[in-house]
Amino acid sequence: MLPFVLEKARSAEEAIERAAAGARYIAGGTTLVDLMREEVERPERLIDINTLPLSGIREEGGELVIGALARMAEVAADADVQRLQPLIAESLIEGASPQLRNMASIGGNLLQRVRCPYFRMLDVGCNKRTPGSGCAALNGLNAGHAILGTSDHCVATHPSDLAVALVALDATMRVRGPQGERSFPVEDLFRLPGDTPHLEHTLLPGELIVEVRVPGSDHSRRARYLKVRDRASYEFALVSTAAALVIENGVIRQARLAVGGVGTKPWRLRDCEAALAGRKPEKRVFEEAAKLAIQGARPLQHNHYKLELLPRTIVRALELTGEVA
Repeated sequence: MLPFVLEKARSAEEAIERAAAGARYIAGGTTLVDLMREEVERPERLIDINTLPLSGIREEGGELVIGALARMAEVAADADVQRLQPLIAESLIEGASPQLRNMASIGGNLLQRVRCPYFRMLDVGCNKRTPGSGCAALNGLNAGHAILGTSDHCVATHPSDLAVALVALDATMRVRGPQGERSFPVEDLFRLPGDTPHLEHTLLPGELIVEVRVPGSDHSRRARYLKVRDRASYEFALVSTAAALVIENGVIRQARLAVGGVGTKPWRLRDCEAALAGRKPEKRVFEEAAKLAIQGARPLQHNHYKLELLPRTIVRALELTGEVA
């Protein structure tokens, strides 16, 4: 690990000012510290934001409001979260080991870097780490990589399980920066790699995530998160699905679907949602809708299996969702 300066923020304004000048925010540090040890990330200054009052969890006007510094474990165990948005609690539990959930913050989870092994190998090309150096995953070991939203410059999947659930639930986020505050959908936080894969999110220099807001809706009562992985213990998704349904009189009135492990960002499946609306919640209907999920997919040498695993995971997630009382 290279030398760096660590400072503690006394206020959000002070933290934002220092971050705008080039310092990096650090909260739980479960991603950043690892990358600093491996010299993938080399910040010269860190600003510790853990004392900022951004860790609350509350209900407000029917919305669930989660502070950016709330820990994953706290959010997953919170009574309001379990009552209002059980899909979020489930995605958090599936998203990390107990040790990591105790440390990792909600804001940090959304901004975590990719888990592509080539990103961490300093002796191979990675356009996320070193723009213009190439993408070793394109012709390398790519069984865990993306099939949706890829480019010739990057095929790494976005790692956050929580983000998939938040995108499915139309969550928004509030951020604060040198130019003031703004709010936008969580889905709009993430960029496609295109020819600039090192630009992973849409935050402006110095902007700090303040909170996430999840609107109350009928979807929250009938929702499940299903994650398929290489092992049952802590592991990143090969394919995951956040599914939520509104069923009235035996018919799907609305559906929400987002998937992880297959896209370069959390991937909302609006065509699948539209195909479910007005239909009966039965396996044949689920299978027809799930086939639409692989439209535009670009599989690599070792991840063709995701073309089959993705629709199957969606179908099973919808079946589990349909079973929720």
